[in-house]
Amino acid sequence: MTAVNSFGAKDTLSVDGTEYEIFRIDKVEGFEKLPFSLKVLLENLLRTEDGANVTAEQIQKLGSWVPTADPDTEIQFSPARVVLQDFTGVPCIVDLATMREAVTQLGGDPEKVNPLAPAELVIDHSVIADLFGQADALERNVEIEYQRNGERYQFLRWGQTAFEDFKVVPPGTGIVHQVNIEYLARVTFVREVGGVLQAYPDTLVGTDSHTTMVNGLGVLGWGVGGIEAEAAMLGQPVSMLIPKVVGFKLKGQIPMGVTATDVVLTITDLLRKHGVVGKFVEFYGEGVGAVPLANRATIGNMSPEFGSTAAMFPIDDETLNYLRLTGRSEEQVKLVEAYAKEQHLWHDPSKELSYSEYLELDLSTVVPSIAGPRRPQDRIELSKAKGQFGADLTDYTAEDFGLVDVAGEDSFPASDPAKLTPGSDDSDVRERHTAPTFSHERKPVQVQGSDGQNYTIDHGSVAIAAITSCTNTSNPSVMLAAGLLAKKASERGLKAKPWVKTTLAPGSKVVTNYYEKAGLTDSLEALGFYTVGYGCTTCIGNSGPLNEEISEAINDNDLAVTAVLSGNRNFEGRINPDVKMNYLASPPLVIAYALAGTMDFDFETQPLGTDSDGKDVFLSEIWPSADEVQSTIDTSIDTDMFTREYGAVFDGDERWRSLPTPTGATFEWDDQSTYVRKPPYFDGMVMELTPVTDIKGARVLAKLGDSVTTDHISPAGSIKADSPAGRYLSEHGVDRKDFNSYGSRRGNHEIMIRGTFANIRLKNQLLDGVEGGYTRDFTQADGPQSFIYDAAQNYAEAGTPLVVLGGKEYGSGSSRDWAAKGTSLLGVRAVIVESFERIHRSNLIGMGVVPLQFPVGETWASLGLDGTESISIQGIEQLNEGFTPKTVHVIAEPTSDSPEGKQTIEFDAVVRIDTPGEADYYRNGGILQYVLRQLAAA
Repeated sequence: MTAVNSFGAKDTLSVDGTEYEIFRIDKVEGFEKLPFSLKVLLENLLRTEDGANVTAEQIQKLGSWVPTADPDTEIQFSPARVVLQDFTGVPCIVDLATMREAVTQLGGDPEKVNPLAPAELVIDHSVIADLFGQADALERNVEIEYQRNGERYQFLRWGQTAFEDFKVVPPGTGIVHQVNIEYLARVTFVREVGGVLQAYPDTLVGTDSHTTMVNGLGVLGWGVGGIEAEAAMLGQPVSMLIPKVVGFKLKGQIPMGVTATDVVLTITDLLRKHGVVGKFVEFYGEGVGAVPLANRATIGNMSPEFGSTAAMFPIDDETLNYLRLTGRSEEQVKLVEAYAKEQHLWHDPSKELSYSEYLELDLSTVVPSIAGPRRPQDRIELSKAKGQFGADLTDYTAEDFGLVDVAGEDSFPASDPAKLTPGSDDSDVRERHTAPTFSHERKPVQVQGSDGQNYTIDHGSVAIAAITSCTNTSNPSVMLAAGLLAKKASERGLKAKPWVKTTLAPGSKVVTNYYEKAGLTDSLEALGFYTVGYGCTTCIGNSGPLNEEISEAINDNDLAVTAVLSGNRNFEGRINPDVKMNYLASPPLVIAYALAGTMDFDFETQPLGTDSDGKDVFLSEIWPSADEVQSTIDTSIDTDMFTREYGAVFDGDERWRSLPTPTGATFEWDDQSTYVRKPPYFDGMVMELTPVTDIKGARVLAKLGDSVTTDHISPAGSIKADSPAGRYLSEHGVDRKDFNSYGSRRGNHEIMIRGTFANIRLKNQLLDGVEGGYTRDFTQADGPQSFIYDAAQNYAEAGTPLVVLGGKEYGSGSSRDWAAKGTSLLGVRAVIVESFERIHRSNLIGMGVVPLQFPVGETWASLGLDGTESISIQGIEQLNEGFTPKTVHVIAEPTSDSPEGKQTIEFDAVVRIDTPGEADYYRNGGILQYVLRQLAAA
């Protein structure tokens, strides 16, 4: 409860006879011009004003926000709740359990370590599509999931009983973000504070970057690292700068044949090109009212792909309609409407708000699109997909291909800079010409399937077609479009190609309900799209293995095969280790590519197959109309589906209820467990601060290029037998078949350290032409190639600190806490790059690693750094005096491993500790140590 009320904002709101305490934003001068999202932050500050962390000055500055000014005002944001998924949530609960022991050793009370903000965890990241294309795939995959993850699930059940205000949604329920918008989100939050009911905007942080999906519901929230989420659960505000807000005006209507997925890929393309990293995006204008809630959620979901912190839609009648549809009480719906209108949070398209920058999209101009083969923002118009595939293929094969323009121009290699659009790089090759065709001497590979059927596969063959992910499986318009397309295709006698792994992973059981009511389940299954689980599956790398004969053919012949998925992530090495090229597409296009069987396909000119009469069947003939989709939505979805599925959502099935559950305030760690182990973060910790020190004599662990994502850094996907993590498991008696994934073992720091920087597509440029988790180990003569983990252990034994060098957009992608935790535990003291994306920079500080940037315009290459140097960083010690330096001095001296004649290199690096709160975390050795000292002192 606020201790200060400088603006006289405290007031009462009465709704249907119930009195709620509120804090009125209209008491602050300038509120009326603020964007919707900043009004939410303004209420947050008014309600939490205490004169110390949140001051009247901060509130005034937010009210007088200058849209075009660079962010320079720090505020403390206190989210109403925290949402977790199990991959990132398990380490959070492991750390909380460890903190209970540590606070005892520091003289505190372990019972004080509890979530102070409500925390809800949804187990959705563990199911793997091992079985597919058969009626019992769902049941068998869930059974395997429990066998693999029993230790983790027992631990989470203990957490649900041991910690107050912590709930777990069991496996097999749905994807966290869909469960969030369909059930967990309140829009207006109510909590008893000081004996009175307090109403305020529902806000949150989540341990998954796609937490922003809830922005479509008018709820402000975004993804943070598990480190920040733990602090938020323990009552620590999120330190942030008042951001710039980009106003994105929507107008017009989506044309026939265009899906919400096409819209979101177009918006992603536009916003990535505009540049919105660290900013809020807010949608406004007359067109907003015509955007269905499911489409808003789809757009909000992709905020990490834009690069923005949040992607907000305002509250309006569409919000209320969705709340009613999904079974929220009429009492709650009335409160949401009354509160939003009272607090000027209701959308009024006639009012002009202030924005930092402006963009506009006429929805009528959107065309069918896909994105790939390696980034979500690499949008390709569907009509040009065949030609673009041919252009991109040259990056993925050792063969010498050429491009032949349909107009008959001379062929040219894809990397020819003279053919690039001015200012572009090779990743933007799609802009070079209009409609190239793919032409090369084919060497298709003969495969005999397990059923005895013979077929051929080649570069571009679609190995995986997956309807998956939070982005699209929450959206009935695209899900039912996929079902209707399957029905029409099945009626014409079409089949998915036999080499395609077809999977369907709905975001909630409600999808299954409306598929069955619409009579579409049989048609989907006829094409092989059986439900494989209710979870993230393919989008996070849980695609499961390909059939053995297909996998062997791909690897023996080095085929560049493809995956098509209705997801939001398609980074290299993410989807499946056998698949090099990954494309994002709408659910109906996933069906279409399963029928086509290859990316080397033009839907406008090539038939999908022939019907029983031998007549060619084209995609345009079986594509469902918008009216047909809407009619199916209207007749197949009802509120009872939501109330039935979410009526006992925390109870789980018999498997969950019968799990043996440990008891007690502190967890009994099992020394034999390979899933859950006590981490070393608090070992030897004392109440007094240990002064931070400059870095002397550090060596370079990795020298990396641009767009290194947290997928490259953080352990993810399968665990190889010959990797350090695989060796660890083998040494602990785990059979290869039981290795499971890195994500499922996030509660074991020993596994995760060994998998950090181990992505199979990582290119450490200390080595020439080598991909994977390798480096040069300069503790040995001539610096031989070594696993990164093994080298880091040798450096630790020698007492040598480490640094990482990188390029632009370092740490883009998911909000993976282990990207920072693993970096820290490997002994990295500093990361020096050209630019960071928001979440990873913050997480590095939270783990005691200093983020630094090269001087503007400089790179490790332009400065002459080759990674063989001994690096010292001077000036960090100024933090001990309560001062955060803007720059520190870096000295890179040649070593015996350096080329002859190499000179010492010196430069001033920019310190990216951006707020006083972050400086406090760094001085304490990390955010968890800071929180622990606060709890012990209290």
